[in-house]
Amino acid sequence: MLHRFAPALFLLATPLLAQTAAPAPSAPAPAATPAPVPATVKVALETSVGTIVIAVEVERAPITAANFLRYVDQKRLDGTSFYRADPIQPDFGLIQAGTRNDPKRTLKPIAHEATTKTGLSNTDGAVSMARNAPGTATGDFFIIVGNMSALDAKPDQPGDNQGFAVFGHVIEGMSVIDAIAKVKTARRGMHDDVPVEPVVVTSAKRITPPKG
Repeated sequence: MLHRFAPALFLLATPLLAQTAAPAPSAPAPAATPAPVPATVKVALETSVGTIVIAVEVERAPITAANFLRYVDQKRLDGTSFYRADPIQPDFGLIQAGTRNDPKRTLKPIAHEATTKTGLSNTDGAVSMARNAPGTATGDFFIIVGNMSALDAKPDQPGDNQGFAVFGHVIEGMSVIDAIAKVKTARRGMHDDVPVEPVVVTSAKRITPPKG
């Protein structure tokens, strides 16, 4: 009579085997794709104090970056100087350079690119355009020491709330910037914080060659 129960034993055994079998291995999770790095162009500022290398934000701040590169490529910054050194407090301040409205060097003003548009900020090592009203920036720029994000655009604030347009950041030479910020200064005409000994920009040139 044992053979009559064999099919039933087989049916009972099938679910038992299904419950105790090892689960199939799951597929590995796909690796996260890293976010693309915004394109930049490297520019070297050779100064009488040392070399500063700037990554110019050609992708995130295209108008302002293109303007700065025109001054570089046309040698309009060669022979200019850092004419302002303002160490507001230790590890906090700025230095400023450029054409100072010299008609032989200065190009037309450019449209203002607010930090709310570019996503950049006036933090340590940032390079930004000097200006009066928005849309008046030409060939003068400053480099930040410390966090001066208060200079970013503040759309919720009254008055001129467009801030200063950041177009690059220093990737080499912060020690040179610190040295310039600490040079001896004096009042010259209507301007304070003018270096007693000129800090000359002997050359400004691309390290990253132009495309094409």
